[in-house]
Amino acid sequence: MASSPPASPADDALDLVPREGEHRASLTRDFFVLQRKKGHRYSVDDMLVAWLACTRAPHARRVLDLGCGLGSVLLMTAWALPDAELVGIEAQEQSIELARRNVALNRCGQRVSLVHGDLREAGLREQLGRFDLITGTPPYFDPKAATPCSDPQRAHAKFELRGGIEAYCEAAASLLSPEGRFVVCGPSVPPGRTAAAMRNAGLHALSVRSVLPGPGRPAFLELVVAGLEPTEAVIEPELVLREADGRRNAEHAAIREWFGVRASVY
Repeated sequence: MASSPPASPADDALDLVPREGEHRASLTRDFFVLQRKKGHRYSVDDMLVAWLACTRAPHARRVLDLGCGLGSVLLMTAWALPDAELVGIEAQEQSIELARRNVALNRCGQRVSLVHGDLREAGLREQLGRFDLITGTPPYFDPKAATPCSDPQRAHAKFELRGGIEAYCEAAASLLSPEGRFVVCGPSVPPGRTAAAMRNAGLHALSVRSVLPGPGRPAFLELVVAGLEPTEAVIEPELVLREADGRRNAEHAAIREWFGVRASVY
């Protein structure tokens, strides 16, 4: 991967060390993320989406991450695609502040830009142009079915307070270039919801893969690669994250190693 450029004066103006209640975690071999210990933290969903996006669209040059949160998918993609220009859009204030610091921390400000706004706003989307790769890790808990977290940052990252997979698909369809790829994780429950969201937005799934936390356990999300051209989706083998004894599955471990990360960071 390309080395990071020198820090700019704008980068130096930001606080790039953990504040009280924060810590720094490894995203890749040499990219890091600042995150709140009791707030939203980057997850396996982020790593899987970033890995799938970079391996399925390795030549992407203009990349968008919808609902970029604190910047984890955006930065893992920037690390793997050193020639790409990237944009992240995020509405939650604490998260966009952390994303700005994380872009500066990893010295990516020359090719990674951030937009503070709601991805559901058509007027905002019209200003962004088209992208040949779009990623997304939407929240998938229904706020009507459970009580959202009291912490606003965690609540917006987990609960569909600003929409879920449907909003992400609609946004992606309006921003994707004709031959572009949309890589997203969608909820497995209820069955068919992600497929319906794709169909209603005018997207077509190229591949679908269920992700299971362990053997014999129900899938908790689907990894989907989609585009605008009509096609028949390939159903990929299930990805099981951990073995029965709790060890990481070999493929899960290999994905972490692809990013240069072996040991757990927390």
